[in-house]
Amino acid sequence: MTTLLHIDASARPGRSGTHEHGSHSRRLTHHFVTAWRAARPQDDVIYRDIGATPPGHVTGEWIAAGYTPAAEREPWMHDVLAESDALIDEIRRSDVLVIGVPMYNFGMPAPLKSWIDNIVRIGATFDFDRSRENPYVPLLADRNRRTVLLSSCGSSGYGPGGFQAHMDLLTPGITSPLALLGLGEVHSVAIEHAEDHGDLLDRSIAAALARIEALVSELQAA
Repeated sequence: MTTLLHIDASARPGRSGTHEHGSHSRRLTHHFVTAWRAARPQDDVIYRDIGATPPGHVTGEWIAAGYTPAAEREPWMHDVLAESDALIDEIRRSDVLVIGVPMYNFGMPAPLKSWIDNIVRIGATFDFDRSRENPYVPLLADRNRRTVLLSSCGSSGYGPGGFQAHMDLLTPGITSPLALLGLGEVHSVAIEHAEDHGDLLDRSIAAALARIEALVSELQAA
């Protein structure tokens, strides 16, 4: 059985095509999970809506607790790290991470940045060994977890080779931290032209939905 971790980061509560002013990225994640479960209804889905309920920001207390060896932590330190522990546990339980995220000002929404900051934790999801040429040691590489990054942007040309590729701070801001932890396989699908509307947007949505259906089949076959 496969476990999906479904994360929505959009501030918009609804889905485009269903709700007025709904989120495109939520539409994509819903389409992916629905297609997946249509073929594999027995699989589990863990859902976390960080757009509606953002994780807490990293604080000085969080840093002090995170850099204290687990056996030496005081009770308050365990309390400070409780949310981080829960978020990391969800990743450990999952086989496929499905992350829906809109591009805000060329980067990610603040709730997703907080989620990343909570899961990138020394001694829990990565270690540091100065004797190695690459000192970073991933601790979530015990099995091949796949990440599906489903995004939306107002314009276009942010993909590899695109005229605005250098402005895409969203994709590397997500994939680089995940790779550090051992989650290096990422599949991306995006809706473009969200601010253009009309035919350009309609065609982008149709292409993204079709790509998601093909991707579900590919991942399930693998």
